[in-house]
Amino acid sequence: MGTVLLTSLSSPWVMGKGVFQSGPDFIAETFAPETAKPGVLWLNGNIRQQAQNILDRPIAGLRVRYHIAGGKTAWILEEIGKEMPITIGVVIHQDKIEQVKILAYRESRGGEVRYPAYTAQYLGASLTDNHRLNQNIDGITGATLSVWAVNKVAALALYYHSQIDKAD
Repeated sequence: MGTVLLTSLSSPWVMGKGVFQSGPDFIAETFAPETAKPGVLWLNGNIRQQAQNILDRPIAGLRVRYHIAGGKTAWILEEIGKEMPITIGVVIHQDKIEQVKILAYRESRGGEVRYPAYTAQYLGASLTDNHRLNQNIDGITGATLSVWAVNKVAALALYYHSQIDKAD
């Protein structure tokens, strides 16, 4: 006799809300079996201005932290979807996106952006001269603002990566 599993419609799995992976676990998984070196990118005038252009809004803070090993960088960045921040891990190697992973999603709708079928679209993306992604990312009906947030973070991570000394 089979087992039936009932899931509440308000559960985090159905709604897409929740913390799916911690930042330290994301970094460890990204660089395993190596240990990555932490780094800091200072947001000086030029970097800050370009980051604001990418995000279409002012940015706060004086620096952004990342991890690096073997020319690969990992960034944990946040951007607002509709009303709440989405925590996104982005891995860059050879100036291209190697991975995009939603670490925490807090919106009531649009959680489909966390699924590998969606995030796989970012693999191999790089920046154009005007600091936009060089490939089209298909949207998700009902998740437009979440899609825009992930697109902006992906472009921002590529830009930040281009601004650091990659020699570790």
